[in-house]
Amino acid sequence: MVINANEVKRRGVSIFEELLQKFDEVIVSVRGKKRYVVVDIERYEELRAAELEKAYREVLEDIEAGRYRVVSAKEHIESLKRDLDVSDR
Repeated sequence: MVINANEVKRRGVSIFEELLQKFDEVIVSVRGKKRYVVVDIERYEELRAAELEKAYREVLEDIEAGRYRVVSAKEHIESLKRDLDVSDR
């Protein structure tokens, strides 16, 4: 279900409760472009759990394929700083 931002302004957030009883998600468009997706907390938690499960499976695949290295915490932090271009402050 797609609604425009003006409808949200006019009716307030209660429109989401009403629409989420009928639809899994509500897409909010701004100036004709889809910009936001609203889901209830249960659906969000399902999506987040699926995302974490996928990341976990990818890590296991990397380990099985040998795509990792063992380094000290100090080496890891220095690597992160280089990758993120962060210097000590």
